[in-house]
Amino acid sequence: MGTVALATAAAALAGCTSGGGSDTAGGGPRARQQAAAPGPLWNTRPRSIASLGDSITRGFDACSLLSDCPGASWSTGTEVDSLVRRLLPARTPSDGHSWNFAKTGAVMADLPGQVKTAAARRPELVTVLIGANDACADSVAQMTPAADYRRDFTAAMTALRRTLPRTQVYVASVPDLTRLWSEGRKNPWGRAVWKLGICPSMLKDPDSMDAAAVRRRAEVARRVDAYNTALKDVCGRDALCRYDGAVHAYRFTADDLSKWDWFHPGKEGQKRLATLAYREITRKEPAR
Repeated sequence: MGTVALATAAAALAGCTSGGGSDTAGGGPRARQQAAAPGPLWNTRPRSIASLGDSITRGFDACSLLSDCPGASWSTGTEVDSLVRRLLPARTPSDGHSWNFAKTGAVMADLPGQVKTAAARRPELVTVLIGANDACADSVAQMTPAADYRRDFTAAMTALRRTLPRTQVYVASVPDLTRLWSEGRKNPWGRAVWKLGICPSMLKDPDSMDAAAVRRRAEVARRVDAYNTALKDVCGRDALCRYDGAVHAYRFTADDLSKWDWFHPGKEGQKRLATLAYREITRKEPAR
């Protein structure tokens, strides 16, 4: 191609990408509009809620010994000042706007299945609190590896987005198990109950301060930190997901614990979890 032909072609191309308002590659009006387009907006008042997770969200031991008490659940309970009571005060359970799909004993590997069940209801908000059972193994060696925890949470979020692209997700951090040990061990009944095998990786021999016990508890704490890092990272890649580190940071006391097992939240603890969740969900912008 000659010099004149090249110049003509260049001029023609320039005419296609300037002044016409149809370009996206050269910084024209459409490109600027696309660059300025906002992402999906967070709705601070969702109209339906599905809760996923483990025994904490099922309200286990909040009302009676060795029993689920979903009415006391921080997320969708009706017997405490729960998240659903705050967000949907005019609703009743029979309205079909809230569902509790959490399972006592669940670990992160169970979350994709819970997501599948919840997706059929098409909730506007999904709450997730899961991970304590992954760390509360019979021994440190049996805790869920952090890489597996991350993989399974990623799979759950992928499955959710495949079927519910507009559903918002609130992800609570895994509670501080070291704080649980330090608070519960002050009570003789709590120490006695823990001997039955509650979270032995952290709570076994609660009064022991020898090197092995201190190292064991530190390893559990590090694993929980790794779980929370995974939750934050994966959630952070989703515009409609909010991770709440305040749950792990919350300095709960014995008053927040179930008097049946000194491990699960009692009704007071459930209300505290609801307060933290409500605070984050109703922010216009996520906490930093």
